[in-house]
Amino acid sequence: MATRNQLIPHVIEETGRGERAYDIYSRLLKDRIIFLGGEIEDDTANLVIAQLLFLQNENADADISIYINSPGGYITAGFAIYDTMQFVGCDVRTYCLGQAASMAAVLLAAGTKGKRYVLPNSRILIHQPIGGARGPATDIGIQAAEILRLRERLNQILADHTGRPLEGIEKDVDRDRFMSAEEAVDYGLADEIITSLAKKGE
Repeated sequence: MATRNQLIPHVIEETGRGERAYDIYSRLLKDRIIFLGGEIEDDTANLVIAQLLFLQNENADADISIYINSPGGYITAGFAIYDTMQFVGCDVRTYCLGQAASMAAVLLAAGTKGKRYVLPNSRILIHQPIGGARGPATDIGIQAAEILRLRERLNQILADHTGRPLEGIEKDVDRDRFMSAEEAVDYGLADEIITSLAKKGE
């Protein structure tokens, strides 16, 4: 997904009616590919959700691929993408290239079981939500309770998608836990390390 003020490349394709120019993300969308790059925030989430719904409506039987290179971001924005991934009827393939940290690691794990991939030099990070409550003491208490609720929900989602016991997840996310591609597969966040789509016949 393009970030603000980023130069977006265009590609030119020959059609029966002449040449047609696409921005690179629109061209990828034609092949049912969504790119999730940069911070996960509301604008990014809304764009990913719109693309997921469009591709679901276009063909409910074909897989959607999400390529992830993200440091994570806002939990609510991530949950919006997560829920939509579960909502659509298509299988969702997830690929990590670069990094899938924090909420992005949850989205990597949320792909269809057996179709979650990491490239060899990927880095994955899981940890608990980060809060920054300010204001009157009563408001801080309310915000702290909400962070704890979100943490419980995140931990349960990770447990569901990795097959690991909830108690182990809670312990593992108490501090930053970085993983290599191999460790992410062993942990259950991904299913396979791949080096080439061609080798998979895709």
